[in-house]
Amino acid sequence: MNDLPPAERLAKLLALEEWLDWQLRNTRASITSLRADIDQEQAARRRAWVEARWKLEPVRGERRSVLHRGGCTIWKGEHGFLERAEVLVAVEDESLAVEMCSVCRPETGLEG
Repeated sequence: MNDLPPAERLAKLLALEEWLDWQLRNTRASITSLRADIDQEQAARRRAWVEARWKLEPVRGERRSVLHRGGCTIWKGEHGFLERAEVLVAVEDESLAVEMCSVCRPETGLEG
């Protein structure tokens, strides 16, 4: 390329620069898209994990403990998720006096 006149070398380098800039923008767009896909996948996995569990709303005053599905929005408890075996023990323990949420109907996942 050194055997070309300076004007032609400059034109070729400017064309190369434009192409490299396009490549960089394209690569960055792909990275952004993949990061968004990964974030969505992680959020979906987290939602599925939560939905496969239960949460126990503590007793408040005269009200009994209320059992909810993990994704129920009636009670916003975001910690202390219970596995099926733990829920079965809690439901059988009469001292806990657990009632089922009438909105998310958590008993449907406990059958069987």
